[in-house]
Amino acid sequence: MAESRSVRAAAVQIAPDLHEASKTLARVLDAIDEAAVKGAEIVVFPETFVPYYPYFSFITPAMTAGAAHLRLYDQAVAVPGPITHAVAERARLRGIVVVLGVNERDRGTLYNTQLVFDASGELVLKRRKITPTYHERMIWGQGDASGLKVVETAVGRVGALACWEHYNPLARYSLMAQHEAIHCSQFPGSLVGPIFAEQMEVTIRHHALESGCFVINATGWLTEAQIEELTPDPALQKGLRGGCHTAIISPEGRHLAPPLTEGEGILIADLDMSLITKRKRMMDSVGHYARPELLSLHINDRPAQYMVHAPQQPGEEDERRQPVQTTTDH
Repeated sequence: MAESRSVRAAAVQIAPDLHEASKTLARVLDAIDEAAVKGAEIVVFPETFVPYYPYFSFITPAMTAGAAHLRLYDQAVAVPGPITHAVAERARLRGIVVVLGVNERDRGTLYNTQLVFDASGELVLKRRKITPTYHERMIWGQGDASGLKVVETAVGRVGALACWEHYNPLARYSLMAQHEAIHCSQFPGSLVGPIFAEQMEVTIRHHALESGCFVINATGWLTEAQIEELTPDPALQKGLRGGCHTAIISPEGRHLAPPLTEGEGILIADLDMSLITKRKRMMDSVGHYARPELLSLHINDRPAQYMVHAPQQPGEEDERRQPVQTTTDH
């Protein structure tokens, strides 16, 4: 039988603080509280929201972006660390699943990282964007497929991708094959212009239809004061407006609430989980509509290894213990 349960979802569109991670964190915690008061059982935040998306990298030449990049290093998030502990505790206190995008610092490299906290406060998924896009490649390292996982949570099976990872059909299929029920997508917002929002809508609605799942999409927002702070050039400021489309989509590809395309707010919608079966009865991309004997996905989901010890050959250790002999020509 189709699952009759309903899940209340929240998608957050707010502005980060462009200077201090602690102030952005405060905004996250307040939004979790607000979503929970409205009855939400899962809340999704924008891409790399803590401390902030590196908007500077889209409008600043690499030669002059060093100082801003270093500031981002200073404010980046350790996983685990004080920021993740604070979010985990608030998720536990409110009994809500939290999906948060962060700039993760792992020693000398930053990563675009998605975190999923269960309603118990447990961090059940940490995944890194597998291919940073265009200007982002100057900022973040590449993730691996070990994070392409769907996880069981209090609201069901949850998967996540960031921004243009949705244009990698095999990445999407890897989550579809794991039967995600709720897909959480994150975009920066306030970037590129209106065409970015138009393309985003097509992308998330298509994934909902193809996967037969709900999509909760969150985009960020920049105020006019923040845009002017990032650049005084009116021509470049145009690249920091538009591109916002916070939305909640059903498995039938329909908006469950009017999308947020401007300003700040929290979108709320109820997810009727029986719609998943209704959609998949007609078209199940990883079931009766698949042809695995013709087309299938091969995935290397082992964590990347930066140092691998060669296997030891028989007698190799004995040879290593022999003294080194030198000869001298006369």
